[in-house]
Formats: sequence, structure tokens, C-alpha cells
Amino acid sequence: MNATFGSAAAQLVPLAAKDLDENKVTPGLLGFVIFALIGFSLWWLMKNMNKQFKKIDFEEQPEQPEQPEPQSERAEAASGSAGPGSRKG
Repeated sequence: MNATFGSAAAQLVPLAAKDLDENKVTPGLLGFVIFALIGFSLWWLMKNMNKQFKKIDFEEQPEQPEQPEPQSERAEAASGSAGPGSRKG
């Protein structure tokens, strides 16, 4: 490392510390640019999300009420005589 660079850097550090006023420190241009990019990204994501939601074609089907079985089928199912493999007649 160069000896002149080291001594020049050592002289600049105290100068920067003297000019720094803790009550006037602001984020500056870089902070504004980052904040603007975050805001733009949020706007773009919301716009894209709305576009994706509009693509969804969903129609909810009304729930079908369960139809009761006739009394004769209930009696056969309970007795076990009429099953899938049994024959009538």
C-alpha cells in the first residue's frame, strides 16, 4: 500500500467527522432512490396481482340439499339383504 495514500486518508477522516452535524444528517439521494424503487415495486406488484385476479373464472355452485332416501331402500340397506352383489327376484 502506498504511504502517501495512508497519510492522506488519515488526514481526511478527522475532517469528515468535524463537518458531520448529527442533527442535520439525512438519507440523501441514495435513500430517496431506494424508497422510490420500493414504492414503484409495490405499485407494480399490486397492478400485476389485480390482473391475475381478473383472470380467475370462478363461479360458486350453490350447495345441493341432500335428498332423503325412500323408506323402502333404508329398510333393505339396514337388513343387509340388498347389497351390490345380491340379486332380486
